[in-house]
Amino acid sequence: MPRLRSLAPLAVAALTTAAVVGPLTSSAQVAEPAAAAPEVTAAPSAEPGEAIVDDLLVIGHRGASEYRPEHTLAAYELAARMGADFIEPDLVSTKDGVLVDRHEPEISGTTDVAQHPEFADRRATKTIDGVVYDGWFTEDFTLAELKTLRAVERLPLLRQESTTFDGLYQVPTLDEVLALRARLSRELHREIGVYVETKHPTYFDGLGLSLEEPLAQDLVQARFDRRRFSVVVQSFETTNLRQIADAGVDVPLVQLLSGAGAPADLVAAGDPRTYADLVTPAGLDWIATYADGIGPDKSMVIPLQADGTLGRPSPLVDAAHAEGLVVHPYTFRPENQFLPADHDLGADPADFGRALAELQAFWEAGVDGVFTDAPDIGVESRRLFLEAEDASA
Repeated sequence: MPRLRSLAPLAVAALTTAAVVGPLTSSAQVAEPAAAAPEVTAAPSAEPGEAIVDDLLVIGHRGASEYRPEHTLAAYELAARMGADFIEPDLVSTKDGVLVDRHEPEISGTTDVAQHPEFADRRATKTIDGVVYDGWFTEDFTLAELKTLRAVERLPLLRQESTTFDGLYQVPTLDEVLALRARLSRELHREIGVYVETKHPTYFDGLGLSLEEPLAQDLVQARFDRRRFSVVVQSFETTNLRQIADAGVDVPLVQLLSGAGAPADLVAAGDPRTYADLVTPAGLDWIATYADGIGPDKSMVIPLQADGTLGRPSPLVDAAHAEGLVVHPYTFRPENQFLPADHDLGADPADFGRALAELQAFWEAGVDGVFTDAPDIGVESRRLFLEAEDASA
């Protein structure tokens, strides 16, 4: 079964500090309340810096975002302590060119910015990749200004327990995430990887706030090399990944795929290809020229039937594996709201349903890893799957 050709991380020998575009504003490390959580034993990890090529991966999607406000140091820490192999920061830029962790540049749903009268005049309406957003945007704030905000739960009606932690945590920088990764790797005696997503790179390029150069600089400043820790770079766009590949930077790249629409960079370039075109044999063959894996919407791996129940696996996993691509689908969430109809338990959309059974179906379909908001459930599902495989061997 294919795995990433090199989950050994970015060889930044060619990306010296001198090669990075311009100095960036550095941020001080900001202490946050520790994420209290029981430690869960993860699957054995590779030695520091070695490729994690034989393990099925559990990726903490935005951290343990089922239990803490997403993209906070507390969410990332909890994910690692629950056994996630990787934590996943989504990167956007501040006005002064610092990479911070938010799912989108628009932050009204994930911070308390609307409660700050001093920023009322920053509210704006913008179009990003063809979608109109109204709110507040990271590129209109300096890092120092963003640090006065506090994170809030994005799905308060579904995740009321997580709202307990509203107002406690700052918006972290990538530098802070990398420092947290290093500390947790020492404490947990296993390497924690970082699975980076660059968000809306074409949009930020248009603002003069390219994401790739600051990413390279942050990795250099973290003394990143293949002997230390694992980094994967992913994107829903193709150009930025191809530019990284063409630059000879030895980092695993994962092409994210949506069930609808098209990559924003291809749209901007007048390229008619859609995500549906990229999962054809010709599309996967093209992706394999620059990437090591794909991250499809989970419905592209096992579609839902007309009645909302889980169907049969599509040919996607086998087709990707035939091209040497790993498959890491997203996003597995345990609430009834996000589960197939035949995996619901009860009528309340916020209640947990048969999330383990759903994950089992995807492991059995041959995926190489999963993005999950609940890393503890992801780790347990992997254990059960591997135990069943061993028993049947």
